[in-house]
Amino acid sequence: MTWRGSTTVKDRIFASLTYLLPLFYVMQFALQLRLPLLGQIPLLGTALEILLLPVAIVFTLVPFGLAGIIIFFVLFLLVVRNERIAHFIRFNTMQAILLDILLVLCNLLVNIVLKGLGFNLITETLLNVIFLGTIAACFYSIVQSLLGRYAEIPTLSEAVYAQVR
Repeated sequence: MTWRGSTTVKDRIFASLTYLLPLFYVMQFALQLRLPLLGQIPLLGTALEILLLPVAIVFTLVPFGLAGIIIFFVLFLLVVRNERIAHFIRFNTMQAILLDILLVLCNLLVNIVLKGLGFNLITETLLNVIFLGTIAACFYSIVQSLLGRYAEIPTLSEAVYAQVR
């Protein structure tokens, strides 16, 4: 749905690049918790590591782990709130930011659940759902962005439309 005008190839590429951040965070999430799924499907982990190498380099260049906060504020204040940037890019940037926020909340929830239940089948299933759901949402959004369409993710896109006018 491109109701705010047509999108250029440059807009499509920039909009799809924003989804590398949630992919990077979900990969960190999986590696931090030593998700068994990555051991079962090693090609997935290797492909994601190669794809996310430029993002990892940026994160290692900024000292004290401040890269995430700096990138969040730069994207939110200079892209999402900038009316001169195309709506398509601002929409996808805000959606990627909200996916990051959801991952932070899921990480908090998982840490609480892991302390209470330990690592068992239920928690492993929860971790796999979070990991695979985020990867599916990101790849869907990347493909839709490259096609010049708005990636409509239920509930999340409604929150994005409320933020991006």
